Amino acid sequence: MSPTDKPIVWLHGEVKTPPFSTEARIEAGYLLRRLQRGENIVMPHSRPMPTIGPRCHELRIIDEDKTWRIIYRIDDDAIVIAAVFGKKTKKTPKSVIDMSQRRLRQYDEVS
Repeated sequence: MSPTDKPIVWLHGEVKTPPFSTEARIEAGYLLRRLQRGENIVMPHSRPMPTIGPRCHELRIIDEDKTWRIIYRIDDDAIVIAAVFGKKTKKTPKSVIDMSQRRLRQYDEVS
């Protein structure tokens, strides 16, 4: 990690094999490293999630039998991970949205 890279703050979830396949875990790591270096990632790998909050996005990692999602926020000093989950439908579950909003709010209160 370069001194200019932003750290990743994990509020919840992890990327490991299993349940991620090795290939999906490597792709997730590659995309997260790009975010740490300040790159702007767009579709099909990332999309904005304004329903969760400002600067919030969703990484999309296609795996063997599902698509993994990593909900993250780009802060000035870090990449904040709010949720990691497998998704089989097009719509993000309301419970994940609510939980991500709550985790980010709690993070903001203590930081």
